[in-house]
Amino acid sequence: MMNMNTPCIGQVTDPNTPRLYQCPSASSSAPLQTQGGKHLSCMCILDAKWRCTPSSLGVLIRPTKKRRGTKLCARRVLGGVGSGSRRGAALKAADLARRVRQERDRKSTVATTQQTPRTPSHKAVDELRRFSRQLQAVHPNVLAKALCRALLHEDRRMVAVNKPYGVPVHGGPGVGNNINDVLSVMAKMIDSCGTEPHLHLCHRLDKETTGVMLLARSKEAADEVQQLFRMHRVEKKYLVVCVGVPIPVEGVIDIPIMEKEFRGSQPHYKMALSPVYRVSESGDRLTRMCSSHQAHDAVTQYRVLDSAGGCSLLELQPVTGVKHQIRVHLANGLGCPILGDHKYAHWSKLAPQKLPESVLKRLALEQSKARYLPLHLHARRLVLPGLESHANTTITAPLPRFFTNSLSRLKLSLPEGA
Repeated sequence: MMNMNTPCIGQVTDPNTPRLYQCPSASSSAPLQTQGGKHLSCMCILDAKWRCTPSSLGVLIRPTKKRRGTKLCARRVLGGVGSGSRRGAALKAADLARRVRQERDRKSTVATTQQTPRTPSHKAVDELRRFSRQLQAVHPNVLAKALCRALLHEDRRMVAVNKPYGVPVHGGPGVGNNINDVLSVMAKMIDSCGTEPHLHLCHRLDKETTGVMLLARSKEAADEVQQLFRMHRVEKKYLVVCVGVPIPVEGVIDIPIMEKEFRGSQPHYKMALSPVYRVSESGDRLTRMCSSHQAHDAVTQYRVLDSAGGCSLLELQPVTGVKHQIRVHLANGLGCPILGDHKYAHWSKLAPQKLPESVLKRLALEQSKARYLPLHLHARRLVLPGLESHANTTITAPLPRFFTNSLSRLKLSLPEGA
């Protein structure tokens, strides 16, 4: 039994690092009550000397007054819970445990930051993630102003903007800011002198896709442009960085697409190929299959502009406009998924894209950080047939910075005029 009148003094080995120390003379028969129902022996965080002193409830541990220490204390609870003083002792013990966890988490974060190398690629990816999150959290007027600064074309009937990465076109569950909700604010910023200005969506782009996006100044103009899209009279060209080199280097992908449910540990829906023909087991002939009534015709023209280091730069011209058409045709049709396409990089599961070592080395990226790579799909050019005149309207969007950085690191060159 410990003599309660004799203080127990101990010396800390490292005065700069707070640690847990157990009083060697304290009995372990009565546990120290902590938060969450867990119990600890009689311990305290100190960075100088500590001692045990008697109290009405048991052993009270606190730093000595001679040296500056962390102002924490813990009491051994004797007997049942019921009195106010005992509840106060339990709260102090819970506060001690909470501060211990916070200190441990802080040290772990500092150690991880010091051990992880910060390459330019890591910094660029983190910067893009922060920018996308900021656009989702800012005031709608800020998003509208950012879209107005990205204005590409403006006339009496149409407006075109360079859509940034990570901004959805439409709202939905869990979606913050979106382009559709700020159209009225954009219209007032663009045409401040007009009477009741309005903007209307003519088509849509995926949240992760960048590039040319058309907006109409009136409902009639929007209906007219949408009709041109349905009749496949609008020429669309995309630039894509994909993993692998397609064979052949130029061709047409004509495979229907339908939405399919994938079962397993991660049940989900996504678009998939619904081929009309199937290669026989011998490989010398094609067998026609029954097409699903839910499948949509999808045609994509492609050609390789450059290839190096296990990646290639493609120019694509979708003839039809099926949801996720380019992503599905490249990933499942050619076996060359788009760089940063984590949804279609795997056939039947949702997981970060697995990149070859050669690609990771050129990007100066670790596989664990590949999940943060943005989708390298850019709507480069859009050509509208003459609506009121005989001249066509051509709108070109410059590449985003992360796209050009990836081209530089992968040693891919963009030809003039592409």
